[in-house]
Amino acid sequence: MEYDNNCKGAIWRNEKKETDRHPDFTGSLNVDGVEYWVSAWKRKPDAKENAPALSFSIKRKEARQAPKAVEPGFDDPIPF
Repeated sequence: MEYDNNCKGAIWRNEKKETDRHPDFTGSLNVDGVEYWVSAWKRKPDAKENAPALSFSIKRKEARQAPKAVEPGFDDPIPF
């Protein structure tokens, strides 16, 4: 039996966090077969009591584009 990841996701502690702007957690989410990146931030200690305990953003995963190939004969330093 194959595991169904549809409409499921997970986040983990962001071990690469360097500033307050970086998310506290990162992960991924699958909705109807479409993959998304998830970033989440914990409520700050000095935030109002009615502030959300966790805020997040979701960005669709896109296929990484291969770098553009340089055309042969056109990679010299001549500016024209």
